[in-house]
Amino acid sequence: MKELTAKAEVLLEALQYIQKFQGAIFVIKYGGSFMDSPDANVRTSVAKDVVFLEAVGINPVVVHGGGKAISKAMEKAGLKPNFIKGQRVTDKKTVQIVDEVLSNQINPEIVDAIQRHNGAAKGFSGRDIFKCKKMYLTDIEKKIDIGYVGEVCEVNVEPIIECINNRITPVISPVATGEDGELYNCNADIAAAKTAIALKARRLVFMSDVAGLLRNPSDPSTLISHLKIGEVEALKSAGIIDKGMLPKIDSAVEALKAGVEKVSLVDGRILHSIMLEIFTDKGVGTEVVE
Repeated sequence: MKELTAKAEVLLEALQYIQKFQGAIFVIKYGGSFMDSPDANVRTSVAKDVVFLEAVGINPVVVHGGGKAISKAMEKAGLKPNFIKGQRVTDKKTVQIVDEVLSNQINPEIVDAIQRHNGAAKGFSGRDIFKCKKMYLTDIEKKIDIGYVGEVCEVNVEPIIECINNRITPVISPVATGEDGELYNCNADIAAAKTAIALKARRLVFMSDVAGLLRNPSDPSTLISHLKIGEVEALKSAGIIDKGMLPKIDSAVEALKAGVEKVSLVDGRILHSIMLEIFTDKGVGTEVVE
């Protein structure tokens, strides 16, 4: 009986959040090494969470990554992955591999996982959703050309809204069409944030293979569970926010300033981390608020 009562208490705890967010749009950035984990439970956990959101009247929109799979495909094709300041140097051959892996392999796999758990999902290549401008890196007042790498600057919301109106979850790969009509590789964190802003989403969730923002990256007990955007610059100066965490936090700040209520950084290796973050009082990971 105690076990049944405990389950009822969990459901009642979730009830207030289900009522609060019913009809809202949640953008979920799905990325990290857990995406190709050998543990089937880890891989399907996200799909089950998305289906749960659908079932309780919340509208999830998924933007996914796939960096590790891209690197493997490049190596198989005899190309060596090269990164500058965390950005993948992307020539013509590489961007074709990026699109093949993201849009034609990972994207259908995510859609299939959601559908296998009785959810509704539709895949989109980012080419049909995102427009971008070419990205350059700067180094002591010098521009560094890293090839076909773009920064999302425009989101075509019409097909996304059509899916939402039909209770279907859009699943979008982070490639984009450039101003020159060429195909570009884009950072999935930035693409997800731009999507959240364009859709006026209530929440933006970054899923990766880290616990959240840590003061000491090697010590999970140093998790910063609550971060105000006014604290960001000091943490950057201290080197606590750097490398792969930079685009996440910068995108979080931009999204919050544009009206997104809260941004969460959660560990996708934790089973059902989306539900734990959204439907419990304590949550998991790092929440970023204005």
